[in-house]
Amino acid sequence: MNLVKNGTPGVGKTTVSKALHQKLHKSVWLDGDWCWMMNPWIITEENTKVVEGNITYLLRSFLENSNFDYILFNWVLHREEYKLTRITLTCSDESLRNRMLLDNRTVEQIESSCNRLKLYEEMITHTIDTTGISTHVVVTTIQDLLKI
Repeated sequence: MNLVKNGTPGVGKTTVSKALHQKLHKSVWLDGDWCWMMNPWIITEENTKVVEGNITYLLRSFLENSNFDYILFNWVLHREEYKLTRITLTCSDESLRNRMLLDNRTVEQIESSCNRLKLYEEMITHTIDTTGISTHVVVTTIQDLLKI
């Protein structure tokens, strides 16, 4: 099963993915952010092309590998271009701000992420509001949803 977890930055994609990955036998977890770990972090057409190429290569390689039953991928996807099981994590504006402050995110990053929340409202997806619930509850909800 191929599962994409999306949502605005700071909503909990990485935390939930890490916990879900630990519960699923024969799984691999890919985080789109890994390909963006550059210093300085600069979004240019050239960098975007390299990142998307690397992500495509990694995903294709694991999708073609028969050793895995679950491919977990999380990234800030706000468009519906992919035919995969999509789960969107969301939370309240206040919760998002608090989480990102605890993560030492900048005011600019926090505002950008909060402004993106609305991009996920109309998507055809399974939405899980993580406001006030634990990572364990989110993981259990995903497992129930996927019947795993």
